[in-house]
Order: sequence, then C-alpha cells, then structure tokens
Amino acid sequence: MEPKASEKLNELAHKPVGRLLWEYSLPAVVGMLVMALYNVVDRIFIGQWVGPDAIAGLAVTFPLMNLATAIGVLVGVGSSARMSIVLGANRHDLAERILGNAFTLTMVNGIIYIAVFTIYLDPLLHLFGASENTLPYGREYMLILMPGCLLTNITYGFNNLMRASGYPRRAMMTMLIGAAVNTVLDPLFIYVFDWGIGGAALATDIAMAVSAFFVMAHFFRRDSTLRFRRGIFSLDWKIVVGIISIGAAPALVNAASCIINAIANNALLYYGSDRDIGAAGIMVTYTSLMVTVVLGICQGMQPVVGYNYGARQLHRLKHTYMLAVAAASVITGVGGLFGLFFPSLVGRVFTSDASLISATDTALGICLAVFPVVGFQIISTAFFQSIGNATKSIIVSLLRQVIFLIPLLIFMPRAFGLEGVWMSFPISDAVATIITAALIWSQFRMLRRTSTTSDSL
Repeated sequence: MEPKASEKLNELAHKPVGRLLWEYSLPAVVGMLVMALYNVVDRIFIGQWVGPDAIAGLAVTFPLMNLATAIGVLVGVGSSARMSIVLGANRHDLAERILGNAFTLTMVNGIIYIAVFTIYLDPLLHLFGASENTLPYGREYMLILMPGCLLTNITYGFNNLMRASGYPRRAMMTMLIGAAVNTVLDPLFIYVFDWGIGGAALATDIAMAVSAFFVMAHFFRRDSTLRFRRGIFSLDWKIVVGIISIGAAPALVNAASCIINAIANNALLYYGSDRDIGAAGIMVTYTSLMVTVVLGICQGMQPVVGYNYGARQLHRLKHTYMLAVAAASVITGVGGLFGLFFPSLVGRVFTSDASLISATDTALGICLAVFPVVGFQIISTAFFQSIGNATKSIIVSLLRQVIFLIPLLIFMPRAFGLEGVWMSFPISDAVATIITAALIWSQFRMLRRTSTTSDSL
C-alpha cells in the first residue's frame, strides 16, 4: 500500500533522490508506455490487416492528434508542475484550486477543438498530406476517434496530477486498465468484426473512457491528498496564467509537431509517394516508444525536482536531474542504435509490404543518426518546466522542433530530394543539443550563485 498523504509529501523532501526517481519514474514509464501502446497496437493491426494505404492514411492524422495532445499537455503538464511547486511550499488550498481549474480548462478546450476538427476535417487532412488514396482512411479514423482525444487529455492530464500529489503507482494502474481493454478490443474490432481502421479508433475510445473513469475517481476518494471540492472549478486567472506559462513549452512542441508533419508529409508526397509517408508513420511510431520512456522519466523527475525547488533543497534538485539525464540517454542510445542497425526488423512489425519496408529502412537509417542525444534534450526541457522557468523551457522546446527543423525541412529537400527530408531530423537534433547544453550549464551556475539567498526561488 502507498503511504498516507502527509508521508508522501515528506518523502519528496527527505527520501534519497535515487530511490525517489525510481519509485516515481517506473510507474510513470509504465503508464506512458501503456498510453503509447494505444497508438502502436492500432498501427500494427492496421498495417498488417488493412494495408499500406491505411498506414499512410493514419500517418496524415498525426498532426491533428498532435494538436489535440498539445491542448491537453498545455493544461496537464502546466498544472502538475505548478502543483508540485506549491505543495513543496506547503500551500495545500492553492494546490486544490489548481486541480479544479485544470478540470475546467480541459473540458472547455476539448469541446472547442472537437467542434473545429469535425467541421474542417477534410481540408485539414489534405493540408497534412492526404492523397485521394489515403483520405478515406484518415477521415474514418478521426471522425470516430474525436471523443477519444478529449478522454486522452483527461487521462493524461490527471494522471500527471495524481503523480504530482504523491500517487505514482495508482496513476500507473489506471493506465494499465485502459491498455488491457485496448489490446483485447483492437483485434476483435479490426480482424474478427472486420471494422477496419474505424474499429481501431473505436477500441481506443472505449479504452480511454475506462482509464478516464478510474483517473477521475481517484480525486473523489477521501484518502487522496487532493480532492474535488465545491468552489475550486471557477477559473482564477492567476492560476490559469501560471498553468499556461509552464505548460506552454511542451504544448508548443506538440503544436510544432503538427506543422512539421504537414511540411514533411507534403515534401514526402512531392519527392516520394504515399509509401514514404507510411515510412514516416512507422519511424514516428518507433521513435515514440523511446521518447515515451524518456517522458515517463520526466514525469517521475518533475514532482521530485518541483517539490525540492519549492522547498529550496537545490542539491537534491541537481542530483535528480543528473540521474534522469543518464537514464534517458541510455534509452535513446540503445533504441537509436537498434533502429540504425536493424531497420528491416522494425518495418516488418508494421507491414509485410516490401516497398514500405524498403522506404522504412531508408528513413530509419538517416533519421536516427543523432537520436541518442535526444534523451538529454527532453529531460532538460522538463527540468526547466519543473522549476517554473517558462522562458527557457519554451526556448529549449522550440530549438529542435521549430527553429532548426522547420527551415531544414523546407530547404534540404530542394537540394537533396527525398533524402533531404530525412537528413533534416539528425541535423536539427545535433545543433539543438549543443545550445541546450549551454543553457543548462548557465542555469546551474545561476542556481549555485543564488542558493544562499532567500529570494532565489
């Protein structure tokens, strides 16, 4: 059983940070992997049983899903980071108001984007690279998945809040329940009932509804550190601004992914074919597994760093960050090298089509050249979020995804054709990592200088 609420918060201040990072990161990693499996399982079944055009059709929906995720992350990450800091400062009432405001923001945002996506679905899919062959698959998938996007925002956001308030194992279990449902329903709906790509979307909707129910139920329990109460749901603009300022960095990353997908998909269609868009979909799915593990480490790190930053225990903050970077670098290093040396094995998991496997070999062989350093970059972004440094977190987030990658995706294909699209990714990773290292070094120098002053936080 997990400790009582007061003991949980005390652990964040006194338990060895290595044990804390393990105890918080492991459930977070499992929970994030489970969430990723919703998409991976869908793509495997769609690729193997529906066909390569369906994989490409699914790939052109990624920008829309990234936009929905960005809106959810804006609230989920921002509110959980703020919550950790205020709990570290022993402000329990404010933490509960953050909880209520997070719920209101999530619901309002979800209703708005579902309405917009539904009205403009076909034009948006065309904008993101859909052809006449792939548009029907993308349309069918998104029309059914739309409610699931809001349920995903609820599940993801309030899992973060559950973890930030001291319940990492319970957060993990809520995700495992939904994953089990999705794994059972996917083959049933796609293969047995022959519902195709729409069956995959429906399975995800049902699974996310189950997870969302269990996540929200936690905040009605009497033994929870924080609970839903009357009076906490009215929007307080100071709280809203605090949430958005911290959540802006990861939200911008997801929103930028939408633009990147649109540019990349259209370049791939122009210089290549639907098969190359399908290869990009497989590449994104494969790398997302490693990124998901690293994001789980980020989620485990965030309450430890945020609480100790609020409590002014800066030595524990630095130790936690260094351990997180080491763990993340191992994950992206091993995953990147496997994809570089065994790309055909990755491709065959998703398809038996020879041309799509060949295109995947090319994509992975180029895109993963610098992937081992990506773990450091993601952890550093999360570190700045955790200490409430919105400016640096936004800068680091945009370096890789916007400032360098978008111009590269525009100009590299003009010089190198199809290979130029793939080459843009490792070049962006390398340059962004150098600048991120300089910003991290500067931040720790500043923390050392201010660690003895009362206003350093």
